[in-house]
Amino acid sequence: QVQVMESGGGSVQAGGSLRLSCAASGVPYCSYVMTWYRQAPGKEREFVSGIGSDGRTSYADSVKGRFAASQDNAKSTLYLQMNSLKPEDTAMYYCKTRPYGGFCDYRGMDYWGKGTLVTISS
Repeated sequence: QVQVMESGGGSVQAGGSLRLSCAASGVPYCSYVMTWYRQAPGKEREFVSGIGSDGRTSYADSVKGRFAASQDNAKSTLYLQMNSLKPEDTAMYYCKTRPYGGFCDYRGMDYWGKGTLVTISS
């Protein structure tokens, strides 16, 4: 019943910007710990950025200073502002959500979206 959907991907030239969104919905009384991952062709899926239940954000070294994550007040939507994009940022970007909350029936389980494609050209 937990639905996760990423959006905002596209094609942009190096140096440009994109803003990704990840929305979790379909279940009442749940907040979400949300994390961005990405996977390039032929490579392992890797951590990009995330925000915990305490509101603190974290970033992979490769995106620090260029990407910024944020979450709405309901903690059901995660954003990733991506600036100064590089060709090596090209990947499918995935959102992982973990519901939590005292009245949340789906807490403790991970849910993944199907991804949004980001392509950066030189």
